[in-house]
Amino acid sequence: MASRQREISVSEFFAKNRHLLGFDNPRKAMLTTVKEAVDNALDACEEANILPDLHVEVLQLGETRFRITIRDNGPGIVRKQIENIFGKLLYGSKFHRLKMSRGQQGIGISAAGMYGLMTTGQPVVIVTKTSKRKPSHEVVLKMDTSKNRADVVSETEKASADELFPNGSGTQVSIELEGRYLKGRQSIGEYLEQTAIANPHASITYLSPGNERSDFPRGVQELPPEPSEIKPHPKGIELGTLIQMLERTSSTQLGAFFKNEFCRVGPNVAKEICRRAELTDRTWIKQVEHQDAEKLYEAIQQVKIMSPPTNCLVPIGSKALLAGLLKEVEAEFFTASCRPPTVYRGNPFQIEVGIAYGGSLPGDELARVLRFANRVPLLYQQSACCSFKAAMEASWKNYGLTQSRSSLPSGPLVIMIHMASVWVPFTSESKEAIADYDEIRKEMKLALQECGRKLGTYLRRRMRMKRESQRRDVFARYIGEISRSCEAITGTEAGLVYDALLRRAESKTAEADNVLDDEGRVVDDGGALARDGDVVIRDVSGPMDPDEDLFGNSDASPPKKKNAARALKKRAVSKPRKSGK
Repeated sequence: MASRQREISVSEFFAKNRHLLGFDNPRKAMLTTVKEAVDNALDACEEANILPDLHVEVLQLGETRFRITIRDNGPGIVRKQIENIFGKLLYGSKFHRLKMSRGQQGIGISAAGMYGLMTTGQPVVIVTKTSKRKPSHEVVLKMDTSKNRADVVSETEKASADELFPNGSGTQVSIELEGRYLKGRQSIGEYLEQTAIANPHASITYLSPGNERSDFPRGVQELPPEPSEIKPHPKGIELGTLIQMLERTSSTQLGAFFKNEFCRVGPNVAKEICRRAELTDRTWIKQVEHQDAEKLYEAIQQVKIMSPPTNCLVPIGSKALLAGLLKEVEAEFFTASCRPPTVYRGNPFQIEVGIAYGGSLPGDELARVLRFANRVPLLYQQSACCSFKAAMEASWKNYGLTQSRSSLPSGPLVIMIHMASVWVPFTSESKEAIADYDEIRKEMKLALQECGRKLGTYLRRRMRMKRESQRRDVFARYIGEISRSCEAITGTEAGLVYDALLRRAESKTAEADNVLDDEGRVVDDGGALARDGDVVIRDVSGPMDPDEDLFGNSDASPPKKKNAARALKKRAVSKPRKSGK
């Protein structure tokens, strides 16, 4: 029996358990392949300070066979790194750093190539170009799952491929696989649409198997700021991790160890930790035993340490979030909320929420929840996600919406929830749902409640305006007849009576003419709406103007107040003529 035992390669394990990586079925496998490639392309472009231009093509070769091609305008890939990136699982630059990024584990794109090799036997084709002065390289490789490494099938310089990269650099990846293509929810089209919402700085072109072209143009012309890498926070490590760090550190004394290996630990904090552990900051690391490490760990939990820095996070931001929603969602009311950064298990994170209401959204369905983690859409395992649970727990009835127990609100509503963190706690390796931590759910609920209060104020004000408009319409039906009757009874000129009654109706129902700002207050020229990026109210009575700005105004002009009095005169009974006496 001992002779049969051997080491299991990580690629062999995931080849037999590919459902853990998101390759459960043919349809989901196609989406996961596109997702991993697009995430890598966006990360590469942003790190190189390049506005992303992505091209996604899905070509149908047979009934169940497809070729997926993703091309970007990023910095390209150095030749010696191609085999490791595309042919080796658990290889990457993002796992060990505490910095916000889409990828985390170094599995995704190589797992997609492994799935294509297993289902079709075809290798991955990579074309990359690193500068205008160098020709493009085409590398064809297969993964050896028994050794978790790549075998290069062919490698050629391909000058003819330079036209794929007009800016002088970029990468194109082609994977042939078995799949199933369907439109609608949880499809490639929906994923790219949501990616465009969370990444308004990216331009994406999608060519479907039916040769249908979809363009998601760039909504903003600025790249998000580059996040900074931080060191681990003492509150976020466990005892075993602390022991390993003590064994591997290059520092010789405890004081230097805490200062060099952790963030937010200064000399005074390091001395306090050592004092509580009955040690000193000058204690030699090699003299620290297991029981001393346990005392240090307990002391860390007792000492008050400042929260980790948040410059490692780059949230979408209210303006960019609203720009993405305005670009892809046909609604009339938009609002966003960005919570201040906070911490779970020593890891900083930040929650952002945006909602869109009304317009052409279906009013007889449950609200739609768009979930994002580090700008990446999450399309599967919705009920297991902390974002979905927080959306259900929010008391939407308080804000004028209909909601059954333990369900989402019903009405024309889209809810977008984004979590930005240096380490998103996914429920599985496939990165489809956020784990349910109390700190995370609390922040999500607070952001949802903030947006809900603004929506509730807007809906209540709009309802009052609607009632006043209905009152005016009823009054307008009879003032013509009343003015003529008054003339017949009292002899007063009918035209004067009509004008007086009309002015009275306008003053009593003046609320129907109001324009609302972001807090539901009455404004005449745009008010806070023209200055604040947290709320947008768009007039959806007509088609959208392609030249509209973020606030739905053409040429950034303030919204005009509707002249309801003029419309009232048209709807009312014709004004009686003055009698000629």
